[in-house]
This record gives sequence, C-alpha cells and structure tokens, in this order.
Amino acid sequence: MEENGRGISPRRSKRRTVPKIAAANEPNLFDELPDDLVVSVLCKLSSSAASSSDFINALLTCKRFKSLGFHQLVLSNVGSKVLAVKAKNRFDSVHRFLIHCVNAGNVEACYTLGMIRFYCLQNRGSGMSLMAKAAIKSYAPALYSLAVIQFNGSGGSRTDKDLLAGVALCARAAFLGHVDALRELGHCFQDGYGIRQNITAGRRLLMQANTRELASLLKSLVKQQPNHHHHHRGLNYEQFNCISCSGCSSMSNEPASEGHPVNVFLKEWFELGLGEMGEGLRLCAHKGCGRPETRAHEFRRCSACGTVHYCSRGCQALDWKLRHKLECVPIERWLE
Repeated sequence: MEENGRGISPRRSKRRTVPKIAAANEPNLFDELPDDLVVSVLCKLSSSAASSSDFINALLTCKRFKSLGFHQLVLSNVGSKVLAVKAKNRFDSVHRFLIHCVNAGNVEACYTLGMIRFYCLQNRGSGMSLMAKAAIKSYAPALYSLAVIQFNGSGGSRTDKDLLAGVALCARAAFLGHVDALRELGHCFQDGYGIRQNITAGRRLLMQANTRELASLLKSLVKQQPNHHHHHRGLNYEQFNCISCSGCSSMSNEPASEGHPVNVFLKEWFELGLGEMGEGLRLCAHKGCGRPETRAHEFRRCSACGTVHYCSRGCQALDWKLRHKLECVPIERWLE
C-alpha cells in the first residue's frame, strides 16, 4: 500500500460475503405452515396441473408434499389433465392412483376408471357401477357413455338393448350441454329411434350441437393468438371459410374436436395390442372415440358403403363431416 502523502488513496480489500448457513436448531419456515394451507395449495395444483407428470414431480420435491399429496381433498380435486394417463405407461401404478382418486370421491376418476374397466379390462359390472357413480353426480360424459351402452346393449346380447333408458340418459347429458349427446338425441328425434319422431326438434338439437362445437373451435383459436392488443382485431377469420351460407351443419373442413382423455386411452390401448379383442370385433371408426365392440355386429355400419362401423349416430355424423364424406363410395359404384 502506498502512502497517502503522495495523493494516492490506499487500496481497500474486498470483503467476501459468506452465505449464512442455517443452524441445525433454527426453525424451517415451511415446516411452520399449517397443513390446511399446504393442502389448499396442493388442491389448486392438482386441479390446474397441465399433466400428470407435473403433478407427480411437484409431490416429489419434499416429503411433506408427498404425504399431503394423497390427502382426500387433494385427490378429490384432481383434474382431467392429470388423469389423462397414457396406455403405454405402467398400468399398475396408474390403476392404483385412479383407485385412490375414486375413493376420495373424484367424479372424473370414477368415469375414467369405469370406462377402462368396462372396455379394456372387460370387467363390465365394476365399470358400469363406477360410471353410474359419476352419472348420479350429473357428470355429462358418464351419462352419455351409459346411453351408448344402453343403445347398443354393450356387454350383453341384442336383446339387452334398452332404447328408452338410452334416450333418457342422453337427454340428461344433452341438458347439461354435452355436444355428442345433443347430436345423438337429435338423430334419435329425426329417426324416431327410442322416442316419438319429431324432425323439427331433431334439427333444432343438431343445430345446437353444431353451434356449441363452433363456439368451442373459435374459443380455442382465439387462445392461440398472440396476447397483444393490436392482434385482437386481426384474427384470420378466413380459417372459417368452411362455413357456407346454409349454416353450421356444413362444417366439413372443421378440425376434429378434442375428445375426452379416456377415449384417447381406449384407442391407444387397443391399437398397441394391450387388450385382446375377439375375432371379428372392431373399434368405432370415428378416430376420436376408441370404443370397441363387445360382441359381433354390435355397431351400426355406414348404410352407403358398409365398410365402416360406428358405436353411435353421433360418432357417425361427426366422422362424416371430418373424414368419411371424402372416402365413402356407395356399394353400387364399387364395380366402377
């Protein structure tokens, strides 16, 4: 160090700050939080997580999260995205997690496990019971799935069909706004299937289904736009040029609507060969359905070409708009 007399200031040594290490007896603030508050945070996480892996990774961060993550309130609030399990994953762990959620009273889990047991594991009684448990709580997808089972007599013979019960369940799901149920009920009214024919009421229900479907499509496209004010008026409505002057029923180029996650699971389960289908049994031709036949010739086929089969009129009408309209060739034109 040089002298101050020469006009040069002395150099000051820099002090290094050493981070404080918490003493062993110092209390952890996180441990001081009450369980009710942590459970409330986990409930919010379980209902809003984007995937099951996000939820599980959060539980693995600490022992307290892992223990409170299986609290009844947390499991009862698990959302559909967390329950959107993949068929290629380890099914034993998935099955155990679904059972925990069912025991906690989670309606979504009741429906998901019910569909898996009924169609994949061929445990018809348990599957129907779980779906009925969700339907009692006015869960629209469960009501509609039970209606499809009643219309087809799935799990039994042709004599087990109950059209009146199918219409009643479908009407309840349609009242709750389920698009597929609205479409199915509309075709029932138009064809007089299980109910007195009323063409006007059928058309009205089909228009409601198409309107709800279009509204959902617009909403999803708006969410994809950049979040800037100058883009709010700049939406490209040319994307909807599939809509002609005749109304919503002509949306032939509209993209497929997102089905329920359990329908994706069913489709993957049988396409990967994880479940055995009997000889001659087929999947529903609508790619967003995934339901298999439970007996030979259970599903109805296209009356024009006879090459594709559907579990319901709703699936047939939707697949016609999305795909089959461009592929269908009437039987009388096969020789041509």
